Amino acid sequence: MKLCQCEQNLANTMAGNKRSRSSCKPRTQRRSGSRRAGLGFSVSRLERFLREGQYARRLSTSTPAFLAGVLEYLTANIPEQAGQEAETSGMVNITPEHVRRALQKNGQLRRILKLDDDTQSQVGVPQREEEEKEGGCLSF
Repeated sequence: MKLCQCEQNLANTMAGNKRSRSSCKPRTQRRSGSRRAGLGFSVSRLERFLREGQYARRLSTSTPAFLAGVLEYLTANIPEQAGQEAETSGMVNITPEHVRRALQKNGQLRRILKLDDDTQSQVGVPQREEEEKEGGCLSF
């Protein structure tokens, strides 16, 4: 015959075991802030960064969870958009050019990241000094 937690505690106490005098309620497992919010980003780590950075004197309990949600959205949305750009151009791999084009086409991301409409890609192959002097490409 199985006894519930209350009956086990009572039996242990009567038998001389005084080690457990807890209530009848079963213990609930601890849940992290990330799990409660349903996020992959660490809420507690973001809270620590916000507190250590001293961005404000006071910090709401929901602020780190909200920030984790925003960061998770951005890190999921940007590669997804860039992947669609790569797919439309017939490529398998995402290049920085695909990311730039995806950011240019998405008005919300452009506004969040404060990009100008004429943003040029900052990624490029630096020219060698000989190329700059000659004004052309090196031949192989």
